[in-house]
Amino acid sequence: MTLQRRILILVSAVLLLAAVGVLAVVRASSRADEKNRSQAGGPQITRGEVTLAPGGDGRRIVFRNMAWGPHRDELATVPADAPQGPRTASGVSCLRFHAAAGTGICLQAEKGGVQESYRAVVLDARLKEVSAHPLAGIPTRARVSPGGHLVAWTVFVGGDSYAGTNFSTRTSLLDLRTGRFDASLEDFAIRKDGKAYRNADVNFWGVTFAADERTFYATLATGGQTYLVRGDLGERTVTTLRENLECPSLSPDGTRLVFKKRVPGLSPDAPWRLYVLDLASMREMPLAEERSVDDQVVWRDDRTVVYSLPGDFGADLYALPADGSGAPAPLMASALAPAFLG
Repeated sequence: MTLQRRILILVSAVLLLAAVGVLAVVRASSRADEKNRSQAGGPQITRGEVTLAPGGDGRRIVFRNMAWGPHRDELATVPADAPQGPRTASGVSCLRFHAAAGTGICLQAEKGGVQESYRAVVLDARLKEVSAHPLAGIPTRARVSPGGHLVAWTVFVGGDSYAGTNFSTRTSLLDLRTGRFDASLEDFAIRKDGKAYRNADVNFWGVTFAADERTFYATLATGGQTYLVRGDLGERTVTTLRENLECPSLSPDGTRLVFKKRVPGLSPDAPWRLYVLDLASMREMPLAEERSVDDQVVWRDDRTVVYSLPGDFGADLYALPADGSGAPAPLMASALAPAFLG
């Protein structure tokens, strides 16, 4: 072997080793950056067991983790009394989520395929799939009844924002006791102002269930107006109760609804303020949040509500007294769609 060939082999070996070293450094740096992104300015996130079962080790929050890193979009949990603490991630990804009494509903993107598609997955207490249903559009709202027997979800099938008027929704209900599936609330009989009503422009969204596992409230939109409706699953009817009310959320004691209301004079892109409605007197009262909230509020307990606002990583959660007093308080950063369990 000539000296020139030996030198060429040596140089090639040195270059190969250098390339391997650079690749190793890049991979290590990428892993470190990913870990740092998931933890920078926020809690530690580790993989572990997440349960929806009642009881257990005290009250807890299960939510969609929005922090960047390997566990983004996964369902995660923290103790309710330590919402800023370390998070346990489940490995189950959801775009929208809610849970109660050991039942969860997870609206998620389908993996693979050329065109993006979505499905609604009913989860048991161990986050195992019970059933799944294809979705006709982009996930936006999800709810489970207090007893865990009923689930509902809403998708956008045209347009992608409640702020404007050019959108269409589809809201579905599933009774886990009987297996009955109502693909669209638009099939229910509508009573508006005491009379039967039907119109091609009808849309429903934002279902919230009562403890009797039969009654529900929701938003009905028609004729350029929104209405609060009370629904009866047994009768398959909805009845209008009040105008200008969106995304209601029923309090645990069943006496009040928190909702978002369009307020004249506000920006068309941020038109809402939060209000609470007393169902006995039908009197409404503004809550002490001056920002526009485009969310379906969750009740932490009978005194406090929780909702999302845009944040650095998608969404942050805030807590607010439900009696009109106080001020908004940050609850969790980089989190969305919470359910308070236990």
